[in-house]
Amino acid sequence: MISDYTIALFLHVISAIGFFLGAGLWLFGLATLRRAQRVEQARSILTLVARTGPVSGISLVVLLAAGIYMTITVWTFEQGWIRIAMLGIILLIALGAGVIEPRRRALARLASDAPDGPLPDALAQRTQEKLLSVAVYTQAFLLLGIVFLMTTKLAFTGSLIALGVALVLGLALGWLVSRGMRSGVQSVAARAS
Repeated sequence: MISDYTIALFLHVISAIGFFLGAGLWLFGLATLRRAQRVEQARSILTLVARTGPVSGISLVVLLAAGIYMTITVWTFEQGWIRIAMLGIILLIALGAGVIEPRRRALARLASDAPDGPLPDALAQRTQEKLLSVAVYTQAFLLLGIVFLMTTKLAFTGSLIALGVALVLGLALGWLVSRGMRSGVQSVAARAS
């Protein structure tokens, strides 16, 4: 017979996969949005990215509910990896709600207001925004760090170090990618001139 814990674990894993799907689509969307040449392309990409919101949101709610259930019934909140994973989830929510989503909405408004044709300068500049890139990459790496904690179940200090490494890697990669994209866009613009 299947236990309640097994069902909760299944829901927890499936919801993590759902959140990874949303993060992956955001990474794909960000990369393709930065290469968009026309407003129609930007609108299509932004529509795809907008559809990840409900998937990520529902996944996060189920992830938390199943995780809290398993913590209450089998583990305790005294486990270091659980406390640090909860901190990671708070960071995921803060990045999504405070940085990524407002910028996605601003991009969508600009794309919606722009006529079909080449990207206007304002929209082209917003697609290259460094903070958006850094936030998207950081969120993806934080999620990897949380999954690492769930599988290794490290003590508090080890968990804190692991999540810190994930945070630094996400910040660094997001910064490097945004820096490389800006240089690539500037060189393409220079060649076009």
